[in-house]
Amino acid sequence: MPDPIIAREDVAESELVTRRGRFSAVAFRHGGHEHMALVHGRVRSREDVLVRVHSECLTGDIFGALRCECGEQLGAALDAIVREGSGILVYLRGQEGRGIGLVAKVRTHVLQDEQGLDTVDSATSLGLPVDVRDYTPAAVVLAYLGVRSVRLMSNNPDKIASLEEHGIRVTERVPLLMPPSENNIAYLKAKRDRLGHDLPQLDRFAVGERHG
Repeated sequence: MPDPIIAREDVAESELVTRRGRFSAVAFRHGGHEHMALVHGRVRSREDVLVRVHSECLTGDIFGALRCECGEQLGAALDAIVREGSGILVYLRGQEGRGIGLVAKVRTHVLQDEQGLDTVDSATSLGLPVDVRDYTPAAVVLAYLGVRSVRLMSNNPDKIASLEEHGIRVTERVPLLMPPSENNIAYLKAKRDRLGHDLPQLDRFAVGERHG
């Protein structure tokens, strides 16, 4: 397990009442950014805790952009945690555009809209990396919260490998599939075909297109 100690000056906890229910809001600093873990129910010293590690996406999470499914996944993950009765959502900041930053992400949007590039090629054409996200902060806060193992809500096998490299045991990957639309289908296909995400709902969408 990673070192579970977070310095007192780098963490603060309070109750957070939301329209979905009550959470413990654990704000913490790590890696030059301030992050948040929302904890619902009892999780300390428990196995197989339902967890979502969510990368910050201002356009999707806050403004409801339709070119990605980030905002939908955020809401669906919180709903699943509440239904479960316990769980954790770790919200990692400083990860816009898979870590390239907000300005660079918006520049890739221009290339996607004007030149038809996908999310991978629009980044590399600007000389940017495809994915430089670091999941160490998630592992650190999960250890701090005393979680023994997790069931991870994710469609990205690489996220599981990264957490396990940092000492977090993942006992199950729980799919978090959102319905595709004409606004995000190109984005989702790039995630599946070029980044290895498991998105079986895209096959059903293609069948629907042929028979629509």
